Amino acid sequence: MINSTSGPGLLFPKGGWENDETVEQAAKREALEEAGVRGDLMDFLGYYHFKSKTHQDEFCPESRCKAAMFALHVKEELNSWPEQSTRQRRWLTITEAAEQCRHPWMRAALMDGFSKWLESIKSEEGHPCSGSTSS
Repeated sequence: MINSTSGPGLLFPKGGWENDETVEQAAKREALEEAGVRGDLMDFLGYYHFKSKTHQDEFCPESRCKAAMFALHVKEELNSWPEQSTRQRRWLTITEAAEQCRHPWMRAALMDGFSKWLESIKSEEGHPCSGSTSS
């Protein structure tokens, strides 16, 4: 998670996407720009709606926006990144992250989307996260 530049609490990297990129490319770009991490998108966790205070335009009618959330398998942490002067990244457990989420919709995305995804990969037979062994 990253700190907010406009108030207390932590956020997931997010932002809009450009006309020449996919939502997946935008998610990876935002993770790099805001958190200084690179990796592989693992799974789409779902769409979450939120009210925007800053983006009141044709893309967010009545200030309602839609965020696409992805799980990212981080493979590289950069020592410097585009927004490092205004952003700090923090690694947290799911419980810690939920407690520190600035927005309820991000907490819902974390608890509903990511937790379900994590449980599904843990239950796969022989998956390293499952704690089981195969014979």
